[in-house]
Amino acid sequence: MFTKTAFIIVFLLMILPYSASAAAKLEVSGWLPYWRAASSTADVLPHLSDLKEVNPFGYSVKSDGTLADLVLKIDEEPWTSFIASAKAKKVRVIPTVMWSDGEAMHRILSDGPKRRALEDEIANLVKEKGFDGIDIDFEGKKAETKDYFSTFLKGLYWRMGKKWVMCTIESRTPLASRYDTIPKDIEYANDYVQINKYCDRVRVMTYDQGTIDLRLNESALGPYIPIADTKWVEKVIKLTAQTIPKNKLVIGIPTYGYEYEVRPLNLGFQYERLWSFNPQYALDLAKNLNITSQRNSAGEMSFVYIPQPTPDSIPNPGTFRIAWWSDAEAVRQKVALAKKLGVRGVAIFKLDGGEDPGIWDILK
Repeated sequence: MFTKTAFIIVFLLMILPYSASAAAKLEVSGWLPYWRAASSTADVLPHLSDLKEVNPFGYSVKSDGTLADLVLKIDEEPWTSFIASAKAKKVRVIPTVMWSDGEAMHRILSDGPKRRALEDEIANLVKEKGFDGIDIDFEGKKAETKDYFSTFLKGLYWRMGKKWVMCTIESRTPLASRYDTIPKDIEYANDYVQINKYCDRVRVMTYDQGTIDLRLNESALGPYIPIADTKWVEKVIKLTAQTIPKNKLVIGIPTYGYEYEVRPLNLGFQYERLWSFNPQYALDLAKNLNITSQRNSAGEMSFVYIPQPTPDSIPNPGTFRIAWWSDAEAVRQKVALAKKLGVRGVAIFKLDGGEDPGIWDILK
């Protein structure tokens, strides 16, 4: 006899997996750059309990296809103590291999023996060092490298066994937002179907937006040169989720900014990127100039100013400067978006002690 109690039990069994999934906490990871090893590890150490994964950044690949340690020196302090603390708190330690030489990438990945040798070297590194996996961040690939890159991921995935293979990929803006007239011969360097097969997590670099989204550019009033407008990030992730399941997707969140020289045009503005900065630079500059920064339409912070000539620098006539950066509130908006979209997590670029310290309250 099917009693009322039995019905309730069956009903609970049906809904519990969905409820647990919906309530699952976002996975939070972050890149720790080699060029600020001391401040990165010191910054993250007190907050390890808030993270699921840390990514020492970086290894790279030499032009001959062998791994390069970008002065990371993972076997030395402060990394050894930091990694021990991360492991004690069951935080995944997964270093990044970042490669941005498109020519060398195609040459090595299209060469079967060299490609397999690189797969072997990466897998051996992970196992010898006791890492939990590897993060593959191969940027600037050519479209003709796409299938070779997929083959590389397949071989690496097989070699890694139970170790994690994380893939960090460039953002893909919807074509209707990127072009007024969509070209007929669009080619991509990333095969999302294959990436989905051979990557345990797919971290999308939803930052450095700049001027790529024409629709958002058109709707902006005044200068608009975002690091990552939440509206653009949502477009990118929704497009990516059509091929890669949300339970693998991770939203990349920036913690830095850029300063630009801006030249007004008859229609819009021309931007020349001058340098990147951490938020404190902009705060100090605004204070020195007696300027109040504002939250802009992208949800980030910015201010404009006219630079004064100095013995070392003479501004170009007819231009002004804009400083634009991501602060804790901008990070909060991206975290809220990740929860709204139901993706696996967020990855912070970068955690080096230079970010707005308020982000730690948001990442708890």
